[in-house]
Amino acid sequence: MIDIKRLIEENRARRAVGLPCFCTANEHVLRAILRHCAATGAPTVIEATCNQVNQDGGYTGMTAPEFIAWIHGMAEAEGVPACQLVLGGDHLGPNPWRKASPAEAMTNARELVRQYAAAGFRKIHLDASMACGGEPPLSFAEIAERAADLCAVAEANAPDPEGLVYVIGTEVPIPGGETEDVDALDVTSVARFEDTIATHREAFDKHGLDAAWSRIAAIVTQPGVDFSHSSIYPFDPDAASHLRVAIEGEPGLGFEAHSTDYQPTDALRALVQNHFVFLKVGPELTFRFREAVYALADVEDVIQPPQPSNVKQIVAERMAANPDAWTDYYKGDEQKIELLKLFSYSDRIRYYWPDRKISRALEAMIANLRAEGLTPNIISRYFTAGDFGKISTDPIALMNEHINLCTQRYFEACGH
Repeated sequence: MIDIKRLIEENRARRAVGLPCFCTANEHVLRAILRHCAATGAPTVIEATCNQVNQDGGYTGMTAPEFIAWIHGMAEAEGVPACQLVLGGDHLGPNPWRKASPAEAMTNARELVRQYAAAGFRKIHLDASMACGGEPPLSFAEIAERAADLCAVAEANAPDPEGLVYVIGTEVPIPGGETEDVDALDVTSVARFEDTIATHREAFDKHGLDAAWSRIAAIVTQPGVDFSHSSIYPFDPDAASHLRVAIEGEPGLGFEAHSTDYQPTDALRALVQNHFVFLKVGPELTFRFREAVYALADVEDVIQPPQPSNVKQIVAERMAANPDAWTDYYKGDEQKIELLKLFSYSDRIRYYWPDRKISRALEAMIANLRAEGLTPNIISRYFTAGDFGKISTDPIALMNEHINLCTQRYFEACGH
């Protein structure tokens, strides 16, 4: 079993080690991650968010027990032992039900946390920061009280409460990236960091959660990293140096950084060196997946199979027919929107891969490429990073290799 608290102590002792946290429900991406884990033996965190997976099915259609069984089934198939994996729940709280009354939203949040803990998720991010049912913005104390309430549920329902680790704090970038370019990002202040710890400590003490408090692993703060549709805001260690100093005064704790997607690898490494032990990544994984799929679709166009999959055309049709996942995010004239739908760093296209028509077209494309027989000289035109003599000609292997342009650099940045 991965000893997260020991890893944090090593990081605090100035050894640059951390854990990448892969937040995705894309099966192709997850299999690529697991195959990388099997080959390297690297410790791996796979996370689900409260919107992806919940008792109502989330947008994946899966509950927490179903998601964890799905991951463990894939891991077994790929030869990854359970001890090499940590399953995490991200933003566990009332967010999916925030339009309901506070009482109803928290009732649902308790059931959400109960299911995650009972199913065997070990890394639990408690996030009760959102106002519910039209109530005013919550104070730090109110957020902490609700987080402690949810923590008590996790402690009571986990098969092994001593195996749980918690993440608290809510100062995260806008999920999915900034919708507009901004001049600068606000880095969490020491005062807000200290308020987060003080209010949570008081709330945990009130609920008799001393044992759980000792297993808090990280605080979510904004270190000044994010991305927009076409821009990346890289980490500046000097701008966040006050956070490094502050966390060193809090024994046993590290930071968790959200929306680290697309950061230069040196910036990821610098985050780990500044005690951001957990690096969350999601859209970058499916961005790489989309690049691989569209490159393979171009290969299919070249070889001209008898029954082409038309996967790119079908993706475009399904996104046009069901615009809810992108229409509030992409603005501009028709040409700009079409470019954003394909190339935005926020990668809203990731919500469409489970669509039945798209998944069938993707399967057809893979079958066509295998049936026609790919050759390295054609593949080299579309996957330019491969060395001659080592270029794969299997479409799944090519997708995995391209996805691992993301996963491998996260492992390297985290010292694995």
